[in-house]
Amino acid sequence: MKKILLLSDTHSYIDDQILKHVQNADEVWHAGDIGDLSVTDAIQKLKPLRGVYGNIDNDKARMEFPENNRFICEGVDVWITHIGGYPNRYNVRIREEIRQNPPKLFICGHSHILKVMFDKKLDLLHMNPGACGKHGFHKVRTMLRFVIDGDKIKELEIIELANRH
Repeated sequence: MKKILLLSDTHSYIDDQILKHVQNADEVWHAGDIGDLSVTDAIQKLKPLRGVYGNIDNDKARMEFPENNRFICEGVDVWITHIGGYPNRYNVRIREEIRQNPPKLFICGHSHILKVMFDKKLDLLHMNPGACGKHGFHKVRTMLRFVIDGDKIKELEIIELANRH
């Protein structure tokens, strides 16, 4: 059983509020637009981190993190990418692969809009944790927390941080 903290779109911002939640997780997953690598360095000092780079990330982030990160956590096939789209509207870059080889859990960031939805056609759970940084149009900074227990994804919680301003 693993407690996962899922965040995205930090845009170089990290604070004690985020780090408090990091400490309560077994692993942290970052869905891109990291910004300055001091963000991921701070997380990695506390917990194991899996991540991807996003469209605003520089060559340093792109050297440290892949564009797509596909792995098995417990018994769950996970695919994280920054720009992924949504069920029935997947990004053209990944559309064919996700149809042919869907994961059980598909995670993306980019939109700054928190969404969790089930794709009945592909039998997968789609998550976007919204944005926990301060850059962007979102009003509330958000993250997701959940548990992976064997092949089950459960105990999903939305974490609302302080408002962006």
